[in-house]
Amino acid sequence: MGRVTTRQRVLRIRDGVVSERADTLVAEEPLEVRIDGAPLTVTMRTPGHDFDLAAGFLVGEGVLRHADDLTAIRYCAGATEDGSNTFNVLDVTLAPHVPAPDTSLERNFYTTSSCGLCGKASLDAVRTQATWSVAEDDSRIALSTLTTLPDRLREAQRVFDRTGGLHAAGLFTAEGELLVAREDVGRHNAVDKVVGWALREGRTPLRGSVLMVSGRASFELVQKAWMAGIPTLAAVSAPSSLAVDLAAEAGMTLVGFLRGASMNVYAGRERVLLEETAGRL
Repeated sequence: MGRVTTRQRVLRIRDGVVSERADTLVAEEPLEVRIDGAPLTVTMRTPGHDFDLAAGFLVGEGVLRHADDLTAIRYCAGATEDGSNTFNVLDVTLAPHVPAPDTSLERNFYTTSSCGLCGKASLDAVRTQATWSVAEDDSRIALSTLTTLPDRLREAQRVFDRTGGLHAAGLFTAEGELLVAREDVGRHNAVDKVVGWALREGRTPLRGSVLMVSGRASFELVQKAWMAGIPTLAAVSAPSSLAVDLAAEAGMTLVGFLRGASMNVYAGRERVLLEETAGRL
C-alpha cells in the first residue's frame, strides 16, 4: 500500500537562521474506483483506509446503503505497464440486488458538487437520492458534550502531528464517545472513510450520531452526512450558505465555529441541549 507520509529535504528558515533538514509530508496519490471492472471515478487521497473511502463515497452517491449491498472490494493489479499493483486502483463488487451506478448527466453533476457546481439542482439531487430521514431523528446532544469534540478529534489525529497537513473527521455518539476517526488530505475523503467504516461495520443508517470535522462545513459534507443518516454535523470552521440551506432542508443540526465553549448553531437548534443532560428524549 502507498505510504501515508514521505520525507523531503527542505531549506528551513527560522528567525533568520537557515538550515537544511528533512521534513515529513503527507502523501497524496490518485485512487481510481471501479465498479465490477468499469471505471467510475478518480479522487486524490492520502493512502490508507482505501476500502472505507470507496464504500463511503458510494454511500454518498446513493449506491450503497447497508453492509449487504457490498460483496467485495479489492486492489487491482495491472495499473502499470509491467502489470504491478500500485494499490491505487480499487474494484468494488456490488451485491446482485444493487443496481449499477447511473452514468447520466444528472448523476455526473451530482457527484461533482465538490468542485463548486451547486445551487437548486444540487439540493434537488440530494433530496431525491437520500435514503433516510434525519429530520425524524430525536437524538439530542448536550452543549457541554459538543464543546469537548474538537479536542477529542484532535487527539485522534496521529498523522497530523507529524505533517500538519491533514483534515480529520470523527464519528461520535450523542454522549461524546468516539467511534472512529479518519484523516486525509481531502476533507471529503476523511468523511467518506468514516462513513465507509460505518457501512462495512453494519452501522448505517447512523442515527443518533455526531460527525465532527476539522475544517469548514461545505455543502458536500452536509450531503454526505445526510446520505449516511447522520443527524448532527459540527465543524471547527464556517459553513457555506448552501450547506446551511441543505441542513435546514434535511432537518439536520449544523454547528460551525465550534472552538472551546463557543459555537454557532446554524440549523436544527432543537437537538442542542443547553443543560447538562443528553441522549434520547
